[in-house]
Amino acid sequence: MGTLSYTATMSIDGYVADATGDFQWSAPGEEVFAFHIERMAAVSTEILGRTTYTLMRYWESEPDDGWGSDEREFAQRWQDLDLVVASSTLQRVELGPGRIRLVPELDRAELHRIVADAAGEVEIFGPTTASAAIRAGTVENYRFFVVPKIVGGGLRALPDDARLDLRLVEQRTFENDIVYLHYTSQ
Repeated sequence: MGTLSYTATMSIDGYVADATGDFQWSAPGEEVFAFHIERMAAVSTEILGRTTYTLMRYWESEPDDGWGSDEREFAQRWQDLDLVVASSTLQRVELGPGRIRLVPELDRAELHRIVADAAGEVEIFGPTTASAAIRAGTVENYRFFVVPKIVGGGLRALPDDARLDLRLVEQRTFENDIVYLHYTSQ
């Protein structure tokens, strides 16, 4: 049985994208990217929504000539994950058999099955996809990369109506004053 985690890179005011949908300001530098590679060793399954699935398909491609060793390592780890795409609008997903599946709705029962069947950590990637699990209190680990930027509005990292008591278990400051905060639910 796995554990359920939610990871987000966000502005100080709590947004993963600004009001225009831009999130380029949150792109990780070398040190943060290397940390993502390291922490992915514990992840066996990623749950993504339609938008995040489309974005992350980049890592399924053949390595770009501009990719360094870290990008190649991240792509390999990404390609080794089991992926669950939660979308009511996608009709199919394109990747190797057995590695990916499409679920039209990510309800509590389906989420429980995914976590129960996982060999390691299950990470929900994307605030919209994670919102129901956060509200229900089923997320065990919260990992936030806080970028020293205030964007003033946009897509929130956490749902407005979430009420949680969390315990800080790890913190770290990276290059460019990005702060990593790892909380567990109590």
